[in-house]
Amino acid sequence: MSVLHLRVVTPASATDDVLTVLRADAGVTNLVLHRSVVVGAREVGAREGGPPADLVEADVAREAVDSVVDGLQALGLERSGSIVLEAVDTALGDDVARAEAAAPGEGDDALIWEQVERAADGGATASATFYAFLVLATLIAAVGLLTDSQVLIVGAMVLGPEFGPLAALAVAVVRRRRDLVPGPLRALGLGFPLAMVVTAAGVALLDAVGLVPQEFLDGRRPLTSFVASPDEFSVIVAVLAGIAGTLSLTSAKSGPLVGVFISVTTVPAAADFAAGVVTAQYDTALGALGQLVLNLACILLAAVVTLRLQHALWRRARRGAPTR
Repeated sequence: MSVLHLRVVTPASATDDVLTVLRADAGVTNLVLHRSVVVGAREVGAREGGPPADLVEADVAREAVDSVVDGLQALGLERSGSIVLEAVDTALGDDVARAEAAAPGEGDDALIWEQVERAADGGATASATFYAFLVLATLIAAVGLLTDSQVLIVGAMVLGPEFGPLAALAVAVVRRRRDLVPGPLRALGLGFPLAMVVTAAGVALLDAVGLVPQEFLDGRRPLTSFVASPDEFSVIVAVLAGIAGTLSLTSAKSGPLVGVFISVTTVPAAADFAAGVVTAQYDTALGALGQLVLNLACILLAAVVTLRLQHALWRRARRGAPTR
């Protein structure tokens, strides 16, 4: 079963309209109404000086969530109340099965825009934690480059948080939400330069105390030289990674997303640029910078195209799919 639990806080004056929206969708089941139970000081009833707000709960088949949320937003509940969606690990019962069967399309294919926007926005926050992870990943990648260790390169790829801002940018482009653009741009525009500067300082310190291996200075690193050598395969892998990452984001599956992080060479390329500049290997630095830009651009482009295609296919499924 693939359902989400819906909680709606609504002023009493809008409760009947909320119930009408939910009852009209066959993908909604287990509808529950609690009258005058929301009494928090910041809730809608208290703000308006009226009675406590009502709470409406329901279980919604994943395929029906987007249309249900659209209907609730049309009532202005984001301003007068609140809409909460919660993941449900297990849902049993004939009513749940009937709701899922009645909703058009397949649960894994459902595109819940509000959920996607929140997930992408959460990954694009230019927080101290985001910068810390990016800097640490780049430092680990630098050690991997200095020691020609593929294991450390893979570890840096997994740790790198850069897909979040890229996904948020893709969502902003597809949804035409200019308000979503500044956050991810700031995260990427400040994060990578900061990581490069810190990594360059770290490599310079190692170089000053004689800990940079001679093999690295001579360019003899057969296992990691690909980082500074962008080619057509770099484009292919980045595009495929962008598609896979977007699918994992929209389907709320984190497992494939880890594989995406292992596939792309954004963080290692940033580390190679920093290390190349410090050790005067400018051809390597230039190649690494090209690799970084190429990967970021291809992932973003693939994410935008994937979201547009998903949106078109899901709209078609919602309009034309027969009841199963």
